Amino acid sequence: MNIILTGDRPTGRLHLGHYVGSLRRRVELQNSGMFDEIYIMIADAQALTDNAENPGKIRENVLEVALDNLSVGLDPEKTVLFIQSGVPALTELCFYYTNLVTVARLQRNPTVKTEIKMRGFESSIPVGFLNYPISQAADITAFDATIVPVGDDQLPMLEQCAEIVHKFNAVYGETLVMPKALLPETEAGMRLPGLDGAAKMSKSLGNCIYLSDPPEEVRTKVMSMFTDPNHLRVEDPGTVEGNAVFTYLDAFATADHFTRFLPAYENLDALKDHYRRGGLGDVKVKRFLINVLEDTLEPIRARRRYWESRLPEVIRYLEASTGTAGAKAEQTVRRVRAAMRINYFEGGSFLQEGLTRYTTKEK
Repeated sequence: MNIILTGDRPTGRLHLGHYVGSLRRRVELQNSGMFDEIYIMIADAQALTDNAENPGKIRENVLEVALDNLSVGLDPEKTVLFIQSGVPALTELCFYYTNLVTVARLQRNPTVKTEIKMRGFESSIPVGFLNYPISQAADITAFDATIVPVGDDQLPMLEQCAEIVHKFNAVYGETLVMPKALLPETEAGMRLPGLDGAAKMSKSLGNCIYLSDPPEEVRTKVMSMFTDPNHLRVEDPGTVEGNAVFTYLDAFATADHFTRFLPAYENLDALKDHYRRGGLGDVKVKRFLINVLEDTLEPIRARRRYWESRLPEVIRYLEASTGTAGAKAEQTVRRVRAAMRINYFEGGSFLQEGLTRYTTKEK
């Protein structure tokens, strides 16, 4: 069985960074026919680890994230899109796995360390947040996931999951499936910078283009994008490396885009060469990027409008999928309980052991 598990935290609308880093590839994998089961999790329980005092924010964005996934092409007939908190088996697995990981190991996790610093948790770390890698391991193993699409920044989380799987199987016998990471195929798919040139597009930094942004907002945001600060005049030579506009073109521009929107250039390499030589202004490049992004975003907006007009259908799908996910995860929990010998009331063995023990005592 080839099974995928991936997901999103519902802390806000999804943006182009999510699209390049995971959503686009997610849909390609869904349509590849290579996978028997595909689970996409809306990780509301994990989102509460650093939003515990603002549950309304999470509740509001669960539907936003569901609509974003459907708008990029997720197919309800092929994919199980579910809400994490609606699958209690995940919490049970997480509880069992906490006994297999030390606090020191969690604190050494590079992803956790980065997130703790970013959120200012150094002096007061919520236990739930520190448990984040264990929770992810529960999510992955609950569905017997063989493949987990991740960015490079999430590799430490998957490595810790692999450690938990190895430890559990070593202690209790072969029970859990060992997952493998699936990294983006190209460097452009690894990480998209923010509009301000920051290393990562982030909702918290406010440097995003959202999948649901209207055309006029996309245009305004692109025209404000960071380029080469030394490229002051059109005739000045420009730097492509570290220039957010060209990084976005790396991620989105195709040969067809040049044919339709900028036929004076054969391809992106030719455009870059001209920019490096000088004689090409930022405004012209940004206008081309606007056309490229609009070509990508308009079909996404159209699908979103379609699903927004069918909200009862979306809710029914989420409810049914969460039930499907819950049934799958419960199968794993039963295996785990059996392996740990805490399935006391299944099969009558607990009673038989008691009878044997106490009958022997009487003799």
